[in-house]
Amino acid sequence: MHRIVIVGGGAAGLELATRLGRQYGRGDRAGITLVERARTHLWKPLLHEVAAGSLDRAQNELDYLAQAHWNHFTYRFGEMTGLDREAREIELGPTFDEEGREITPATRLGYDTLVMAVGSVTNDFGTPGAARYAIPLDTTDQASRFHRRLINACLRANAQEEPVRPGQLHVAVIGAGATGTELAAELHRTVRAVVAYGLDHIVPERDIRIVLVEAAPRILPALPERIAGETMRLLRELGVEVRTGTRVAEVRAEGIVLADGGFLPAELIVWAAGVKGPDFLQGIGGLETNRINQLVVEQTLRTTRDPAIFAIGDCAACPQPGRDQPVPPRAQAAHQMASHMIGLVERILEGKPLEPFVYRDFGSLVSLGRYSTVGSLMGGLLGRSFFVEGLFARLMYRSLYQMHLAALLGKAPTLWRYWLSLFSQRPAPTVKLH
Repeated sequence: MHRIVIVGGGAAGLELATRLGRQYGRGDRAGITLVERARTHLWKPLLHEVAAGSLDRAQNELDYLAQAHWNHFTYRFGEMTGLDREAREIELGPTFDEEGREITPATRLGYDTLVMAVGSVTNDFGTPGAARYAIPLDTTDQASRFHRRLINACLRANAQEEPVRPGQLHVAVIGAGATGTELAAELHRTVRAVVAYGLDHIVPERDIRIVLVEAAPRILPALPERIAGETMRLLRELGVEVRTGTRVAEVRAEGIVLADGGFLPAELIVWAAGVKGPDFLQGIGGLETNRINQLVVEQTLRTTRDPAIFAIGDCAACPQPGRDQPVPPRAQAAHQMASHMIGLVERILEGKPLEPFVYRDFGSLVSLGRYSTVGSLMGGLLGRSFFVEGLFARLMYRSLYQMHLAALLGKAPTLWRYWLSLFSQRPAPTVKLH
């Protein structure tokens, strides 16, 4: 049986493992194994909602063990630490619980085809203090950690005898890409919602301040200018302070030091400026990596130095014909790569030549929570992009998540789950309070 090992259970990896498991898991042509260091999966574009408290992760997470059982693939709990290309084995480090007891020992896992889908992590560019004082939003645990700090900061400020100190309830979001911009808008609503539940010593207009800091000349530098302009207008209406063309020189416990010598006080700091591949990928097994630790692949998604190893999603640097930049690290690219990899596996098993991957940009959407959603949709009947906003854009944004669920659960269960959620909501606060 051909052994296919997928490392990483994000959007690309889990979709690939699920669909391959359905296709080959019950037969004798291929065995599918997914290696993932987390226990549960949550669609990464939703992490800013977990951090802000507008989404309960427990109601939206998917259990890897159950997903593997339902879809006929094997789930291995662990973290990849090394690669032996000659033996065609990956090395997994030991795992431990909160009390330091070993859960799974270090081991080696053999493969015939290896697919790296480990995603990306936040790139702090070596900024002093960033790793210690700023919280990234790469995992659900990090998003939950920020939310707990947010609630604790509000409770602390409300319980103290002295007035709220300058900067005590200030939030600095470093990086005005999609994640940072969406988080800033979502926090504007949820922090005020938390205060409204009886924290009467806090005056939001006086004590709460959200600052969005971006080194580029404008927010959303990777998206069309019209989207950035409309988003900027909405943020200003909300009272979110936006500082573009501003580089961070240092992060401290009490705030951030700017390159021009200025200082922004903030008790809560999120780093959302840039991404890179996980550090362990750098030169792993002699494979070619670029300056941000991405695995360099051919247009077939095959790594340049090993025909048995592929990379998909954010950790892959895939060329685009006619363009200097590789395929961007976006959710739609990960989904498309996973779908393309399905066909590649079939061709590998049949001994046929591989087909190149072609990325299609279907547009961009930015959600500002309940305030608005803006974006542009590409192609279609018009053959060009067109701007969307408001309710229609919000429905399109939510449909992306439903499409991801449909790939994992199936169309009928996803539709049933959606309709059930509309009629089974119990009385609850409008924001997560713990």
